[in-house]
Amino acid sequence: MWINGTEQLTLSASDRATQFGDGCFTTAAVDNGHIQLLDAHLRRLRQGCERLMMPEVDWMRLEREMRVAAQPHKQAVLKVIISAGSGGRGYSRTGGSGATRIVSIAPWPHHYLPLQAQGVKLQTSPVRLAQNPLLAGIKHLNRLEQVLIRAHLDQSDADEALVLDTAGYVVECCAANLFWRQGDRIFTPDLTQSGVDGVMRRYLMAQMAAAGQICHVVRCEPAQLLAADEIVICNALMPVLPVRQLDDRLFSERTLYRRLQESGYLMEAK
Repeated sequence: MWINGTEQLTLSASDRATQFGDGCFTTAAVDNGHIQLLDAHLRRLRQGCERLMMPEVDWMRLEREMRVAAQPHKQAVLKVIISAGSGGRGYSRTGGSGATRIVSIAPWPHHYLPLQAQGVKLQTSPVRLAQNPLLAGIKHLNRLEQVLIRAHLDQSDADEALVLDTAGYVVECCAANLFWRQGDRIFTPDLTQSGVDGVMRRYLMAQMAAAGQICHVVRCEPAQLLAADEIVICNALMPVLPVRQLDDRLFSERTLYRRLQESGYLMEAK
């Protein structure tokens, strides 16, 4: 792990990431030393920092640190955290140290490979996401809702959770976004009130638009998802997985899954 460019494992207890969850992060796939969709991850970090009114970040230095961390690895997971740094009085950042950059490398998760073949079992989570348009879409450090969602999921035999917001609308999974197909129409949830607008979600929507395929962004209840012909989930590591079951509803079609798999991601992202 590197903190502000220095290899170390110790973060100050006064850092605002620890004190308040004051920051944002992104998680990227590393393939043969290259960070896949690097520009998109940096763009998402910038947008998160702007939304959170974070101190200025040395983006060129951060990119170099990310590339150096990734270079020795054939396949790995790279995580970047940007916090508002240490200092300030109470919630105020005034007088603080400036942004902290944290870059880490983790082993590649191999459990996605069998799920490509067998499909994912989704279970609706009893934990709901709060609606908050100010924070919706960004990957901020306050992830207690996801921790609780994962805790419930670990007590089940499901692979992932379907997550609703407090108004009962479909938002996302615990650690993935989702799309579904009904006939020739493709849908994805509206994330203006809650949820994370993932890098892979953005990428796949751009690929669909380039191919002339409209992806309808909608607020919908679970009944619409259960009526779909097919569901897929995605994140930067999967990158796309088919869903075989949602609660008691079984799915067998993979038309959308195959189409997204052929989107050019694996070739273009390296």
